[in-house]
This record gives sequence, C-alpha cells and structure tokens, in this order.
Amino acid sequence: MAFQFNFSITENVENKLEILSDTDLLLGSAQDALKNQKGSTESKEVSSEEPAALQESLHVYKVAPETAALVASCCPKPTEDENQNETLPKKQSYKVAREHNIPDDVDKVLENKVVEALSGLYHVNISVVEMTLSDGSHGEDIVSKSISSHSDLLPGVYEGGMKIWECTFDLIDYLSTAEIQFVNKTVLDLGCGAGLLGIVALKGKAEKVHFQDYNGTVIDEITLPNVVANCAAGSDDDNREAGEPTSKRLKKADCSPGLLSKCKFFSGEWSEFSRLLSSDRKLISNYDIILTSETIYNPDYYSALHDTLSKLLSKNGCVYLASKAHYFGVGGGVHLFEKFIEERNVFRTKTVKIIDEGLKRFIIEVAFKNSS
Repeated sequence: MAFQFNFSITENVENKLEILSDTDLLLGSAQDALKNQKGSTESKEVSSEEPAALQESLHVYKVAPETAALVASCCPKPTEDENQNETLPKKQSYKVAREHNIPDDVDKVLENKVVEALSGLYHVNISVVEMTLSDGSHGEDIVSKSISSHSDLLPGVYEGGMKIWECTFDLIDYLSTAEIQFVNKTVLDLGCGAGLLGIVALKGKAEKVHFQDYNGTVIDEITLPNVVANCAAGSDDDNREAGEPTSKRLKKADCSPGLLSKCKFFSGEWSEFSRLLSSDRKLISNYDIILTSETIYNPDYYSALHDTLSKLLSKNGCVYLASKAHYFGVGGGVHLFEKFIEERNVFRTKTVKIIDEGLKRFIIEVAFKNSS
C-alpha cells in the first residue's frame, strides 16, 4: 500500500502597477522582485538562500533620485479606500457542524461503490469514489479542487479525509495488541476520514460510536458506506484469513440494524461540532474513548482540538492519538503537540508505542490530569 503526502501550501499574490512614461521596464523588474519577496514570506517552505538573492535582486533595480521623483509623480499614493481594496481575504477554517442522517434504504449507500477488505475491515475503493466526484458537480467539490491544486490538503476547504493515512493502521494495530476494551463504551472517531478506527470500536461491541470529519462529502461518500459495509451480516468473507484482500461490488448491504443504530455521523469544524453536541440533549456530550489519527499536522488547529477534547472527553475517559513525529511543510507533530498540551495544563500525555519504520510515528494516550 502506497501513501502520498503532499502538504505544500502556497498562495499567489499579485500587485498590479500601472506606470506612465518610459520607466515601465524598470518598474516591471522591480515589481517582479517584490512578487518574489511576498512569495518567499508566505510559503511554508523557504530556502535559506532566498534572502541574499532577493537583496541582490533589489540592489540591481535601485534608482537614482531624479528617477524616483518621476516615478512618484506617475504613481500617487493610494487612498485609504484603495488600500482596503487591495487587502487579501483570509482563508477560513470555519465550517458549521451538522448531523448526517442514515438513509432508510441503506442499499443505496453502497450503490456504485467497489468494496475492498484488508485485515478484516471493509472499505470502499477511494479511487473509484474520487472518479465519480471529479467533475466538480458534487457539493463541496473537494476532489476537483484537490486535483487542480496537486495537494491532499487545502486548509479550510479539504482536510485530507478522502485518504486513509498511514498512522490509522498503526493505531488499529495498537488497539488490538493492547487489547483496548470497547464493550459498553461511548466512542468518538474524531477526524474520522474512512472511519476505520470507529469501525474497530463498533466491532468491539461499543455501546455508541460517533464519526466526525471536517467535510460532509467524506462522511456521505466514504465514512457512511464503510460503516454500512462492515455492518453487513452473514458474509462469506467473515472467515477469510486476516490481511487477505478482496474486492467486490455489493448489490445489497444486508446491514444489521442493531449495529448501525449505534452510529451517528457529523461533519464540520471541531469547535462547531462540540457546540452542536452540547446544544442537543439527545446527543452524547461526553465520550469514554476518543480515537484520532493524523489530526495534529497543523499547529494552527491545536487550540480548537484541545478545546474539543476537553469538552467532549468524559472525566475518566482516554484519547488514543496516532501521529508522525513531524509533518514537513506544515510544521506540526507529536512533540510540538505534547508541548502545547503541557502548557495548557489540562491533560497528561503518555507515549504508549513508537514505530521506527520509515518516518518515526507515535501512539500517545491523553487523559485529564485529575482523572483516576
């Protein structure tokens, strides 16, 4: 299984200059230098050689005083309103949370889906789903935007839920080897994506399992179909050897109503999600176990994640978090998040497993400091 991580985030900023007189060429070159300067400060990955090169570039285009006076007469200082018009809109990570209803006819959930199995878990073929959503006509249009930007991460637009990330399998292995008990527990799969962690809890006889992802498209097209496929009863594949892959197109889900009734599905930004739960008495407001994988890649989200965990975790509950040591190009990682946790002084953390194969990865346990 191959995993591709593309966290490059760039923004193009264009400043338009209209120059009258024969100084056009000179100013055009200076404009290019200024463009490069903006690009170097806004990119997540900046070469240490750029500042010197930029200074040299700007030195080439230094103009004489008389030329500067001519330029000033041709380019009056913008008014306050003009400056406001040039202000670039800031990207928002705000997305209202909502609950996704389970269709009465669950057979429709798996229509046109190819279902694969690995290590005893079913999941829909993501490439097939992406192909059906790539025309840009579906809701959030996250697939075509991801393809056009050549990135699996678009902050505030798409947070990577269409992929099954590497640390998910690390956490699944840990839950099995550590014999974590889900019986009669309320469980949240936070930033669920494919929902495999929550499905493990469901198979472990959890009382309730809730799934949350930033994007509603991920919930409808990936998470819910995966849960339905794993709730299917009487499959001949149940006795299949662990790790043996299979691929098929299911015509009928034959889903167990009892298992599916334990599940709820939500989309939206974390703080909005916790607000939704606290405002509806019919919903669980605290969870015994919260499972989350590869959700600490961006330090900008740490505050929202921390607040969500503090609001939704039960007093003696536990969070199991899987992550890489560091996410290059974005800046997050285990050690930075643990430092953030320590500074807030609400939770205690414990590393329960380290995976040294390839890029170092961690499983950490998070609980309230005053928990038993």
